Amino acid sequence: MFTGIVEELGTVTAIRPTATGADAAVRLEIAGPLVTSDVAEGDSIAVSGVCLTVVEAADGRFTTDVMRETLDRTTLGATTPGTTVNLERAVTLQTRLGGHLVQGHVDGTGRVAARERTPQWDVVHVEVPAKLGKYLVEKGSIAVDGVSLTVVEADVDGFTVSLIPTTLQRTTLGAREVGDHVNLEVDVMAKYAERLLAAHGLQTAGGAA
Repeated sequence: MFTGIVEELGTVTAIRPTATGADAAVRLEIAGPLVTSDVAEGDSIAVSGVCLTVVEAADGRFTTDVMRETLDRTTLGATTPGTTVNLERAVTLQTRLGGHLVQGHVDGTGRVAARERTPQWDVVHVEVPAKLGKYLVEKGSIAVDGVSLTVVEADVDGFTVSLIPTTLQRTTLGAREVGDHVNLEVDVMAKYAERLLAAHGLQTAGGAA
């Protein structure tokens, strides 16, 4: 479990295929001195919003295996050496919950459709797959590339967020341009509520309660 508060910008230093074809998989090596300062084999680190398991860690770097499902459903499938990624260690019971509850289970990718830069903040509109639009709500939470953000406006096609200077400087969102794809994780509470309503026959075929 994570909070969506990015601790460090890391860099992908190497990618090695470990399987091909239908079972394609790769092993990523990522440089992140802060998140590896107390990491152990088997720990979880969110990499641009994707929960991955540490295989090895040494000298400020860690390696992790990424399977076909993750490569297909997240932006990690397009990662190359030199790619910058957001890094966050899993929370502990003593961690401040500064963002919102983030599982690191990406629901899909969105596309940056528009971006307005101002001296105080940036306003970004992200298009989302139709299946995710129903989970968006004004002033609700969403994780974008692992960053906990508040939705300013929402509709079935996408949402708008405002990025403060700290977010622009300390996460990959500062460099995202129109046309770029981002990892999205909607609020898990909305998905559980939908499932419970459906189990009691309280939803229409279109998903509306």
